[in-house]
Amino acid sequence: MISLSPAATREVLRLKSKQNHPHVLFRLGVQKGGCCDWSYTMGFDHTRQSSDVVYQCNQIEIVIEPENLKYLENLTIDYSEDLMGGGFRFQNPNASQCCSCSYSFVLQP
Repeated sequence: MISLSPAATREVLRLKSKQNHPHVLFRLGVQKGGCCDWSYTMGFDHTRQSSDVVYQCNQIEIVIEPENLKYLENLTIDYSEDLMGGGFRFQNPNASQCCSCSYSFVLQP
């Protein structure tokens, strides 16, 4: 399960409304790199693959490629504004270590 806080939900819906496509999907994933081993990827996509896993959270369909599930299972995404600007924050129970920005992590062995 993937969870979005109310603030993250509002921000994703705000960004989604700017996509000018009625059925745009919110795609979540990981890629090698960042301060630690892995970093999060987020974006909007117009295509769902037959192998994609889909989570429904609040009013948002979250689409994930199956190979990314082990990195993202039970992830909670929040959004907050501070003096340095706004940003998404990730709470990942699968991570054994995270960098201070929370955008990259090391997977538990």
